[in-house]
Amino acid sequence: MFITPAFAQTEGGQASGAGILVQMAPLVLIFVVFYFLLIRPQQKKMKAHKAKIDAVKKGDQVVTGGGLVGKVVRVDDIYADVELAPGMKVKAIKATLTDVIDPMTAKPAND
Repeated sequence: MFITPAFAQTEGGQASGAGILVQMAPLVLIFVVFYFLLIRPQQKKMKAHKAKIDAVKKGDQVVTGGGLVGKVVRVDDIYADVELAPGMKVKAIKATLTDVIDPMTAKPAND
């Protein structure tokens, strides 16, 4: 009485294997596009940044997460002592260092 003719049909109610594949194909395609355009490049960038930070050594010029630029005077597994000015040293967690400045391309701060 309240059942419409479309719901009353029982033969075509089950989806076939090809129908499910056609419905899932756009979702799979979207995931593949997201992986190659967003996820994979971000993972490569993170891996390169981690390698750069792990390779920090004494004498390197670094940028901290707060934007401070200084020279590394001591490094261990977790921390790096950074000299911001003569006689002013801070202890920074290596993971918070954002960049290692190449001494060949770095310009002096007072120019």
